[in-house]
Amino acid sequence: MKIAKWNPAEFIDTKEDVIAHLEVALEDGDMEFLLKTLGYIARSEGMAQIAREVGVTREALYKSLSPEGNPSFNTVMKVLDALGFRLKVEQKVSA
Repeated sequence: MKIAKWNPAEFIDTKEDVIAHLEVALEDGDMEFLLKTLGYIARSEGMAQIAREVGVTREALYKSLSPEGNPSFNTVMKVLDALGFRLKVEQKVSA
């Protein structure tokens, strides 16, 4: 029996999927999880195209969005922009 490695990028098909993934990653607050999520989304959109729009090589973008990566906030913002998104600040609702 052969088991294929699960690739979340294959299941991100719509802008709504992207938004849902980003919202979960941002709410979680874990930077590593956010970077992984951005990596999956960038792969689903085409890593080479996103890298060109960000102004880095495809390899550099893969490395930046990996668990070992440490991209600048500017890079994260450029990736979001290349994906057609921006961050928005909301007041936190107290329980």
